Amino acid sequence: MSTQVGFIGLGIMGAGMARNLLAKGNDVVVWNRTASRAEALVEAGASPAVSPADVARRCPVVMICVSDTPDVDAVLHGEDGLLAGVSDGSLIVDHSTISPEATVGFSEEVSALGGRWIDAPVSGGSEGAERGTLSIMVGGEEADVERARPYMEAFGTTVTHVGPVGSGQKVKIVNQILVVVNQLAVSEALLFAQAAGLDLAATLDAVGGGAAGSWMLANRGPQMIDRDWRPGFTIDLQQKDLRLALAAADAAGTPIPGTALVFQMYRALQNEGLGGEGNHALVKALEKMSGVEVGG
Repeated sequence: MSTQVGFIGLGIMGAGMARNLLAKGNDVVVWNRTASRAEALVEAGASPAVSPADVARRCPVVMICVSDTPDVDAVLHGEDGLLAGVSDGSLIVDHSTISPEATVGFSEEVSALGGRWIDAPVSGGSEGAERGTLSIMVGGEEADVERARPYMEAFGTTVTHVGPVGSGQKVKIVNQILVVVNQLAVSEALLFAQAAGLDLAATLDAVGGGAAGSWMLANRGPQMIDRDWRPGFTIDLQQKDLRLALAAADAAGTPIPGTALVFQMYRALQNEGLGGEGNHALVKALEKMSGVEVGG
């Protein structure tokens, strides 16, 4: 397959995703608010665009991967924004994690111009973006999802159609609830192992293959032991997702006390200036309570 596809947003996730599109033989047109972030991809063969509208005019399929709802809004409505380039047959694939309600509104705006929208947030961290192993949860019409599927499979090993527009964002909230409560469990478990004088690496080997095994344990546990706080996903971005989760749960009347607790623990770490560290640095909040450091 060799088709022109646009990619907007070349941050910690988007850069790896766009690079995998290039590696699969696609003609990729890229744009990023900070233009310097596009340079490495242009050197690798991507074509630069001058604006989001330029991307949409040149590419029948445009992918977006930015940080938050206001960022998607700016891509669409900013100066020479994406909506100025949408036409009949345009397909917008939003890989950002944003408000489900705003997603439906954005979809309606694109539809009014003759285009189509699917929401396709991703999970798997920066490692998954680089390796092409992301899990992608997709909301939209089936025909639109199937049209986008070959491109999404360039960077995702699991592409699941979960329902109409907005459903992808709601499933991503489910994903993030699982991620953060699991990270709390990993943090508590490793803190106990440290305090009990266990060999942490051997402990991970012993429990990782059983019922306690998880992606967070396997991928973030070793980083925690090494005290490597480089982010696959930052605390600041995690907090943005948890605000979406808490708001959605409040609207649904659903109690999520574990998620709320993790949100408050991350807030304490942000207050210490640690928002740019990986979300596995959650353990630092527990370390302050105990006086014990994992791997320390």
